[in-house]
Amino acid sequence: MRSDAPGPHHDWLDDEAGPVVRPYTMTGGRVQPSAGRFDLVAYVVAGPLEEEGGDGPPPHPEHRAIISRAQQPVTVADLAADLDLPVGVIRVLLGDLLATGQVSMYDPPTSRQFPDDDILKAVVNGLRAL
Repeated sequence: MRSDAPGPHHDWLDDEAGPVVRPYTMTGGRVQPSAGRFDLVAYVVAGPLEEEGGDGPPPHPEHRAIISRAQQPVTVADLAADLDLPVGVIRVLLGDLLATGQVSMYDPPTSRQFPDDDILKAVVNGLRAL
């Protein structure tokens, strides 16, 4: 046995943070989702948890965590906060899940009416008065 082999306390573990893994390793170096665009306030809903041994490779732990958390509608921002992962990583992982049909995405409704010009002018004038 090598004497320089990592033991229970080596550079890749942190007592408080747990295993230290760079975000790009979770996404395979990808920075863009393979499917969909995920706004921070878009809602994500996952389908039922699948049993092991289904078609294709088993999901990564991060994918399983997203599916587990998204059993109820959750925003992309809340998902990133709950799982303590960067939003960019969450978006890439959600793209994987969307491409395989394991999650659905719902954009929040947008307002069809723009604010009245008089209201915008009043706000600008009020800000200038400060």
